[in-house]
Amino acid sequence: MNATLVRPEDVAGRLAAVQERVAGAAARAGRPASAVRLVVVTKGVAPPVMQAALDAGATDLGENRAQELLAKAPELTTRPAWHFIGRLQRNKVAALAPLVDLWQSVDRIELGRAIAGRAPGAAVLAEVNVADDPAKAGVTPQDAPALVDGLRSVGLSVGGLMTIPAAGRDPRPAFAALTQLAERLGLAEVSMGMSDDFEVAVEEGATIVRVGRAIFRREPQGPR
Repeated sequence: MNATLVRPEDVAGRLAAVQERVAGAAARAGRPASAVRLVVVTKGVAPPVMQAALDAGATDLGENRAQELLAKAPELTTRPAWHFIGRLQRNKVAALAPLVDLWQSVDRIELGRAIAGRAPGAAVLAEVNVADDPAKAGVTPQDAPALVDGLRSVGLSVGGLMTIPAAGRDPRPAFAALTQLAERLGLAEVSMGMSDDFEVAVEEGATIVRVGRAIFRREPQGPR
């Protein structure tokens, strides 16, 4: 069975619990909670439930799919900072450009050119496949400097790096490697960590975590 959406009235408590876990992980790493931005991922989440998160204090929402973001954004009464975090086709950029505040999954210069053409100076993150997982998007760590330089050359503001670790592996080495790569490149933002591993990501230097299921989904109860 798939996890089901929580009720809107349950969102505030679940959001607060995740925020507390972020703060705890930051404290263990000797960092303030304010050093980590929580992006609330709303893939498959209905606007009333999304609005409950905003009403509870969430400021940043992340979407994986262009059509979902475009359909749901007008339904919200609060304007969040929108993060696009999924694989993106260039033909979707024009429609998204008026809405997206941070393009997190830029993995090729052609996509960067499309974004720059519609949103000059846009804030982006370069996606890096640190774990060399063929199922994941992103450039290799070796190619990351060239991608960062290329994105800057077309007029984009490259704030940092983003990654998704390989499934089924300990994510800590990948998270540590991304933080080290960002430091070598002089980049401030490190976006990594989702519902299953965001605390580890924060301990390893994440400045942005992307959490949806831990806030919005209730795992089904098994037979007793």
